[in-house]
Amino acid sequence: MLKLYYSPGACALASHVALEESGAPYEAVRIDLGKGEHKTPAYLAINPAGVTPALETERGVITQNAAILGFIAQTRPQQNLAPVGDPYRMARFNAFNGYLASSLHPAIGKALFSRPALEGEARADAVEVALTRLQLIEDSLLEGPWVMGDAYTLADGYLMVFERWARAADLLDSARFARLNGHLDRTQERAAVQRVLAAEGLEVA
Repeated sequence: MLKLYYSPGACALASHVALEESGAPYEAVRIDLGKGEHKTPAYLAINPAGVTPALETERGVITQNAAILGFIAQTRPQQNLAPVGDPYRMARFNAFNGYLASSLHPAIGKALFSRPALEGEARADAVEVALTRLQLIEDSLLEGPWVMGDAYTLADGYLMVFERWARAADLLDSARFARLNGHLDRTQERAAVQRVLAAEGLEVA
């Protein structure tokens, strides 16, 4: 059975949602960052980077949301969670998830979660970078009601993570980011997403 190591409300929420959407049997193991559980020898033996998510499979451990989403989609093709039969569309799916991982996540993470917290001009500059990267999704990368157009894919659950963070921080202005707000609401209405939010003790954003 697959085993997912996650931290509630963190980016691992994307992989948790992906597993729930897939219908695959899995076990979810909570790693409490506040208690330093990600730094214990036991967890570092699973993921030496000391972060979540990590997915234990019968062949070994996979880390990084983008890789885990691709693995889940390709091992459960009957669920149509990514365009696995179309190399071009699959590349677009991977490119979007790569953008979230390499561009949006670092930007919004710096703005909201730096320790010590950013203040004044430094915070304003970091917020502007995050907003600019959200704007690119709003204007260009979000193909339709869902990331890839008319059909939900696992990229939607990944995008939801950062939309939730932005909305909680009052950065997801409803006029400026009308499409992203609509996307977040639609995604959070999905039954699988609601089950995962409940399992992680999270409220709808």
